[in-house]
Amino acid sequence: MLRFIGRRLLVAIPTLFLVVTLAFFMMRAAPGSPFDMDRKLSPEIEANVMAKYGMNKPLGAQYVDYLKGVLHGDFGPSLKYKDKTVLQILQENFKVSLTLGLSAITLAGAIGVTLGVMAALRQNGWVDYGVMGVAIIGVCIPTFVTAPLLVLLFGSILQWLPNGGWNDGAIANLILPITVLALPQIAIISRLTRAGMIEVLHSNYVRTARAKGLPAHRVVFKHALRAAILPLVSYLGPACAGLLTGSLVVEKIFNLPGLGKFFVISALQRDYTVVMGMVIFYAALILFLNLVADLLYAVLDPRVRLS
Repeated sequence: MLRFIGRRLLVAIPTLFLVVTLAFFMMRAAPGSPFDMDRKLSPEIEANVMAKYGMNKPLGAQYVDYLKGVLHGDFGPSLKYKDKTVLQILQENFKVSLTLGLSAITLAGAIGVTLGVMAALRQNGWVDYGVMGVAIIGVCIPTFVTAPLLVLLFGSILQWLPNGGWNDGAIANLILPITVLALPQIAIISRLTRAGMIEVLHSNYVRTARAKGLPAHRVVFKHALRAAILPLVSYLGPACAGLLTGSLVVEKIFNLPGLGKFFVISALQRDYTVVMGMVIFYAALILFLNLVADLLYAVLDPRVRLS
């Protein structure tokens, strides 16, 4: 097990190095400058600003300086937000995305697994068709459609919930964005769980458990479900990373100060350091969650051997 973790960490190092390199040169290749404004700066002022951030050096020297900073945990200062570093921006806004993402994935996991199990146990019945029909709708309708519709219904017409805003994480402000984030995940998780459960329920060891006279609930929850959610574990790694780092559409519609909203704003403003810092953070989170998913495989399925 320790050898496996060590190998994955060794693979993660060159992967992160590649991500840093690609992000750096792609941002520098984009047209425009973070200091382009409606009013053109004088050549003297522009030269002083470029020198302050080390952008007057050759591109290779800038890359080496940035790489040294990353190795020391320093992603540099923001080029657009005064007196703020990239790490400060990540720390201040990750709480919003973390709250939304964890709540949405927890809600989606609980509801999606339940619906998937129900559909599998009643395969080709009306429950199965109903669950899969709702799942298909959930997958097909994007969040930029469901979010405005829910805001219109529950915020404007019924006036049960606020239309947006963070409000220090008040529950009323979280219900709609969490629901919008969870709906497509519920659809995907229910489909994955149903497919896994149907396959496992027809396996030999489940037939043996039934033949021994074990209660149906014990066969389902102790023997079948544990193996059926293995494909779901693989999916949840990158899915959790995406939810935890924020959703642009949801954060924009509900006016939430999360990482997704800051990422796009920073990209449009050519705030190189903020964009690269968020890309590195997202890549590191995916690598970590994929490692956790692989370790869960060994816990859920004793047939898996990690050496």
